[in-house]
Amino acid sequence: MATSSRGARAGTLPISYCHLVAALFCGLALRLYFIAHFPFYSGDTKFYEELARNWLDHGVYGLFVNGQLMLVDQRMPGYPAFLAVIYSAFGRTRIAVTLMQAGIDLITCVLAALIAGRIAPAAKKTLAATIALWLAALCPFTASYTAAIVTEILAAFFTTLALLTLVWIFTEPALVAARGRALDALNHPPDRQETLARRLAAAFAAAGFITGLGTLVRPEAPLVLAAAAVVICIRWRRVADWPKLALAGAWMAAGLLAALAPWAARNARTLGRIEFLAPRYAQAAGDYMPGGFYAWTRTWMVRNRDAYTVTWALGKKSIPMDAMPGSEFDSEAERSRVADLLAAYNSDLKMTPSLDRKFQTLARERAAAHPIRTFVLIPVERAFATWFAPRVDVLRYSGNLWPIGEQWRGNPEEFRAAAIFALLNFLYIALAALGAWRYRSNPGCAVLIAYLLIRTVLLTQLPTIEPRYVVVCFPAVAGLGALALVKSKPDRLAAGREDSFEAAVCVR
Repeated sequence: MATSSRGARAGTLPISYCHLVAALFCGLALRLYFIAHFPFYSGDTKFYEELARNWLDHGVYGLFVNGQLMLVDQRMPGYPAFLAVIYSAFGRTRIAVTLMQAGIDLITCVLAALIAGRIAPAAKKTLAATIALWLAALCPFTASYTAAIVTEILAAFFTTLALLTLVWIFTEPALVAARGRALDALNHPPDRQETLARRLAAAFAAAGFITGLGTLVRPEAPLVLAAAAVVICIRWRRVADWPKLALAGAWMAAGLLAALAPWAARNARTLGRIEFLAPRYAQAAGDYMPGGFYAWTRTWMVRNRDAYTVTWALGKKSIPMDAMPGSEFDSEAERSRVADLLAAYNSDLKMTPSLDRKFQTLARERAAAHPIRTFVLIPVERAFATWFAPRVDVLRYSGNLWPIGEQWRGNPEEFRAAAIFALLNFLYIALAALGAWRYRSNPGCAVLIAYLLIRTVLLTQLPTIEPRYVVVCFPAVAGLGALALVKSKPDRLAAGREDSFEAAVCVR
């Protein structure tokens, strides 16, 4: 890829080698710091590690239940496979996993730089890519998760790679007709049109396949293709473009299914059912999931800390009334109903179908009485809490900032860390928002925007508030943030070069 910056040559990355080496070195140092000082195990870690061990020791993708090894599909197999490969090559040590994750995350930083460079005007590609590389390499939110035995780093890699593939498609004049013209209207010779059609099909199939690999790590990865579908439908909304739209969707679906087919075949053969994704609540077959209780929590829960005392406590410990923030009651009568329901649960720590139906009824009544609050205000508050959390969970800090005076007096060190992380988080998101606005007409940028919005909407519908589920978005956030610092319109010379390139493509 040609660039206009010193140190970057045609056909190389749009970044000077000095910046590339320096950014990756600083990024590695940051990740090693987190690995050395803040090793982190979440509740999911034990599942991934046990699945990997059983896969290696017994050749079975399963978990021990009551002393018996059982086949399961509760978790997608990508991350356990990743652990199994590392364990077999380097031994069953945490440090080998985290170092490998640090390397993968640095590669993801380069992918984020390529995204920014691809979207930026020709004369600014090197600048945009360099800024994005530094933003991604020094991002503490992804860097801290290299020290955690969870899926975030591997999921971020595949998500960013899939987004880069789609950005490349939507910004490639040789593949996608400019200004909405149909591919067959480019006046190519027949053999040239056939070549472009094959390249277009291969590109969309590759995007689907990469997304499928990401789905084997985290089941919500296909949201990347949903974002692509939105952009495709807008760009190719004319009747003349519908054949392209259909073919693009078919090739993305084919790539996705090709990656997921072995997992679905395994489930069909061993479990007797075709499952392309893990169960929504990661439950085992036959487990009862309290959908009514979760529906009730979605009518009031807007804080992550409430998940620890309510949602994640379900079936493990009692849920006292004083753990309730108060927003789940609209009246004293409703408070009394909730108290009776929780008392029934606390008596034996079991959420029975009968009790769950009562929570479902309560959820419906609350939604009917306050539809705007339930379907608009609470999702907005959840989105805000998800994106603007301090993200110090890996540091084992609470992240509480309010009231400021009380938090400062209680633990100054923890307050300083949470405040710094919160400020950095706000800075990254603000830059990304500005970059998205400046380049909103660019179809590659539109893919990123659509993905972030769709993923955010999905996260507001979870039973809890999960700020860590947007960690996989931060490489894209870094790419958009870099665009905020780059002019959105090319200068005349750059525009002339781009027009000449497009014209050359059309007549070749």
